[in-house]
Amino acid sequence: MSQQPSIFDILGPIMIGPSSSHTAGASRIGYIARQLLHDEPKKAVITLYNSFAKTHKGHGTDKAIIGGILGFGPDDERIRESHELAKKQGLEWEFQFRGDATKFHSNTARVKLFGKKGGAVEVVGASLGGGRIRIQEIEGFPVDFTAQAHTLVIIADDIPGSIKNISGAIAEHGVNIANMFVSRNETKANMVIELDQAVNAETLQKIESLSWVRFVRHVEPMTEHSSRYEK
Repeated sequence: MSQQPSIFDILGPIMIGPSSSHTAGASRIGYIARQLLHDEPKKAVITLYNSFAKTHKGHGTDKAIIGGILGFGPDDERIRESHELAKKQGLEWEFQFRGDATKFHSNTARVKLFGKKGGAVEVVGASLGGGRIRIQEIEGFPVDFTAQAHTLVIIADDIPGSIKNISGAIAEHGVNIANMFVSRNETKANMVIELDQAVNAETLQKIESLSWVRFVRHVEPMTEHSSRYEK
């Protein structure tokens, strides 16, 4: 799912903080986790690896990733006060640090979120520089996407015809699939589907109604000029 770099990848995004890798990328990983939770988070367990672990306070990674979990974009000035704002919203969090994890990219975060409605999700993402990120794991499944396009993340029972049924539901409403990444374990399949445009609520409901589908989330693409993702 490689994409050509844009001018923003070279210059870096408009952002709060000294480092596009350690702040802009971190906030985006936090925000992806929030979208995948699809709920108001009440608790976050965040593991920072390698460079993230070693320089998190100096570069504001800890504030940026909490800001992303709260829904702030990388240039939202509220990132500076994200810890205080999180406390006011009732979000509990804890950080863990692994400074020598050679299996991970130098700027990697694992974010586990627990929602107020009882759900939970665990996401691993790497910050690649210039505000770019790559999501590498969701709920233990290896994945590979950058959140530069509308993306569906689906976990379903691994049964014959599952890909056909899901892709058919998407095509039925005139949405084109740009890329698909599928991974499996003993009983489940994870599908990451990048789309040329957003799917509508009817399509999501149709996929969710399939008895063997366990998890459906729509991840919106990130823009360089959004001052904050949620207001």
